[in-house]
This record gives sequence, structure tokens and C-alpha cells, in this order.
Amino acid sequence: MGAQQHVAYSDLQSFLGALEEAGQLRVVTAEVDPVLEIAEIADRVSKSPAVGNASPPEFDPHHGGYGGIALRFDNVKGSAIPVAINVFGSYQRMRMALGVESFAELAQRVQELVKPQMPTTLIEKMKKLPELARLAGFGPKVVKRGMCQQVIHTDGASLLDLPIIQCWPHDGRSGYGGKPVMDGSEPDGTGRYITFAGIYTKDRESGERNVGMYRVQVFGPKLAAMHWHIHHDGARHFRGYRAKGERMPLAIVLGGEPVLPYAATCPLPPDVSELLFAGFLNGGGIELVSCRTIPMEVPANAEIVIEGWIDPKETLIEGPFGDHTGFYSLADRYPAFHVTAITHREEPVYPATIVGKPPQEDYYLGKATERIFLPLLKMLVPDINDYSLPMFGAFHNCVFVKIRKEYPMQARKVMSGIWSAGQMMFSKMIVVVDEHVNVHDEQDVLFHLGANVDWRRDVTVVDGPCDILDHATPYYGTGAKIGIDATRKMAGEGVVREWPEELEMSDEVRSLVERRWKEYGI
Repeated sequence: MGAQQHVAYSDLQSFLGALEEAGQLRVVTAEVDPVLEIAEIADRVSKSPAVGNASPPEFDPHHGGYGGIALRFDNVKGSAIPVAINVFGSYQRMRMALGVESFAELAQRVQELVKPQMPTTLIEKMKKLPELARLAGFGPKVVKRGMCQQVIHTDGASLLDLPIIQCWPHDGRSGYGGKPVMDGSEPDGTGRYITFAGIYTKDRESGERNVGMYRVQVFGPKLAAMHWHIHHDGARHFRGYRAKGERMPLAIVLGGEPVLPYAATCPLPPDVSELLFAGFLNGGGIELVSCRTIPMEVPANAEIVIEGWIDPKETLIEGPFGDHTGFYSLADRYPAFHVTAITHREEPVYPATIVGKPPQEDYYLGKATERIFLPLLKMLVPDINDYSLPMFGAFHNCVFVKIRKEYPMQARKVMSGIWSAGQMMFSKMIVVVDEHVNVHDEQDVLFHLGANVDWRRDVTVVDGPCDILDHATPYYGTGAKIGIDATRKMAGEGVVREWPEELEMSDEVRSLVERRWKEYGI
């Protein structure tokens, strides 16, 4: 297992082969329906105990987590293409995909990348040259041909030939949740969604490439709706084309190097390319090929590529969609996407995922980001020792943070720093604790919250941007956030009585009992 975790996999199918060899993949040969049945199976599996993960991950104090096993369905009703799902749905499979033994190992590499030691002498500069050359080698490389174009469909291209899944019963029901049912003047969408694809776009002016992961609702053989939030780079690129009344080229990429889905979901700084970061994770640049019908380059080792154009004016009623919040996000208008070609490798596999109440596959992608991007967050807010995005918070609802407290109101300073740090601005609740508290142990955090907080003195409520999917906010994308200072209080933080010492056994006695434990026969 250890040797496998240092392999850079070239494509999805080689990764699936490694998972099967490691006992992390189950092949299902029974016929399954892509409408709801696959999703129900995957949901049950994602909430079962992790397989073959006896040693707990470095940040989990209790267990190796959930996640079950990866699945490949070889007999999908209505399509000749197998479906792979829950591929990244455990700590162990995430580590395998990223080629590391631990997320801390990768976090260290990220820290060295973003905060290198600057050379001061000529000799040091010369020693640095190989490092700079290696960094340049992480960028994408355009090649003449790739297996993603072994089979090409243009006029005969149809989204309906793909085993696109429907996740939840009300997905795509335009009348659900109070939105008007379409009156027949525009096409009605299906409940089937592309859920695990990289969406490739380019800035109209600069040519800057972006890879995002947005859901895509199928409306017909060559028609879909592209769902993205106003904060997303893909939406920003589209606004540039729309302002000029021009259609925008867009490619939907399924599969490729296993690091690609992770890179597409990362909250990278605006000037860092997802493909550059994917090359960094993979240990070498991602190979790209030019699309056949649009001016775009896509990963040569992808399973399936859907090429097309976003119309500058046409919109479709997209949704509702069962989201990672555990609720349906309601229907709204989003841009129409027109398919011009579908290319794929011979005998492709279609990757999919479902979202919903955690834990799901996206939870493990998010936890990897939590660990790997800790150095970046520490650069923005140096007071932070560690943090955790607990499962119940669905990424945006809660952040546990620990600090080494040195002065009054330091916890409030940290809260303000987090609310100004990229996508952490969406954090709905921040709980700050002292450095001895384990932020990855929810009970430990809640114990200190209950013990150390006076609700008038230690709580702050602010207004600001919120997650678009947060249905509880009074306004779309804006609302209130709460910060709770659960640290030990000191002078200068309001009325503070004499603070007692927390119970703790002496090191001497702990060591004694540890040495004699077997003697007790317990």
C-alpha cells in the first residue's frame, strides 16, 4: 500500500485498477438504473465505515472515517459506458489519488512552494535554479494527440448516450419549491446532472484558463444548463463574453489524471492556475490536446470530453438540485450550453458523484483541502495553530480554530482574519479555542465552548457574504455570521472573574500508569 500511494496515476482507469488491487474498489455487474438507483447505492456506501483503513488519518482522533468502497457499475441501463462513483470517498483513496502517505506531507510541499527561502548569495541563487526549472515543468503541455479523442462524435453527438445520473427525486422538477412550472415555451430539463466534471473556460481578454467543478443539467441530446455561482471564475469569464454579446467556448471534461478533480475544487489564489497546481500535485505537467470544434485545450488522458458554446443571452430554468447542504437548492435561470462534439477514449468510464447530507465523496475532497491549505491560511492569519471544518458544518457552516492566546481580544482578531480570507468569508460560525484543545475532536471543542463562554461577553455577530446555497439567510448570498470566543479569558476582555485551572493529571503519574498498564490486567 505505501508504495502505491507514491504513484502518479496517468488517468482514471489506471487509478481504478490500483484501487481494485488495493481492495478499495467493488465492480457491480448487476444492471442498475442511472436515475436514482445508482445514487441510493452510493449514498449508502458513502455512509458505511471506510474499507482497509485501520490506521486513522493524522487529524482524526477517533477512527479512519466513513466512505465505504469505490464502485464501478459495468451494466448501466440505457448506456454502454460503465459508471465509477465514490472513487475519492475516503481518506485513504484521497491520499492515493494525491500520491502521498499523509496530507501533512503535501501541506509541507505547499508551504515550501508558497513561502520559499529567498537566495541571498550567487551560490545560493545557482543552487535554486534546478528548483525553479522544476516548478516551470509543472505547467500544462499541449500535445498533438490524446486518447480522449480516440472516438469523435460531432453531428451524432448526444448527451443521452452517456450514463448521466439523477441523484435525488426532486432534481430538475421546475415546479418544486415554489418556482413556476415551465409553460412549454422553453424546453423542460431532465433530472439528470453531470456532477463530477472539470469545466474548462478562458478569459475573453487575457486567455487565462480556469478549471471549475460545476453541475450541469441535461435538457436534451445537445442542450444543457450550466450552473455556476456569481463568485466563480467560470461565471466571471462568461460575464466578459456576455458584455460583448459573444458566445463563450466551454469544455466539460470527465476523468483524466486523478489529481484533476481535486485541483478543480481547490480554493486557489486568483493568480494560480488549477492545471499548474494539478501538475505540481502530479509531479509533472498535465498534457493537453486541442478540442475539435472550439478554441480550447483539454486533458489528453480524459475519459470523455463534451465540447460546446455558452449562449450570451439564452437561459434555462435549472434545478432544483439536491445539494451538499442536505437540502434542495431551488430552481433559477442559468446559461444555456449547446453541444458541438463529444469525444472519448475507446471503452471509457464515466465518473460521477452525488452530494447530499455528509459524509459524501465531497467531504473527503474538502478535508484534504483543509489539511493541505493550512499553511496558506496560516500565512493570512498567523495566529492560527490549526483548524477543522467539522462534518456537520457542510464546509461553510462551521469552523473550529485553535490559537496560542497571548493578548486580549486575539480571538476576535482571528475571526476577522478568517472572514477576510478567500472562500473562508462564507464561514457561518467560527469557534476559537486555546492551543491545548483538539479541534478535530468535536466533543473537546464543545466541552470548552460550554465551559468558557459567556454569551454576552464572548459572542460577536457580523453581517457579510454567505454561501449562495445557504437557504437560511434573509437575503440571497448575504446574512449574519457568529463568532464564539471559547478561549480562557484574561484582563481586558470585559468582566472576567478569577479563572480556574483546567483538570489535568501530572506527567509523572501519567508516565507511571502507562509503564505499569499491563500489570493492572485491565
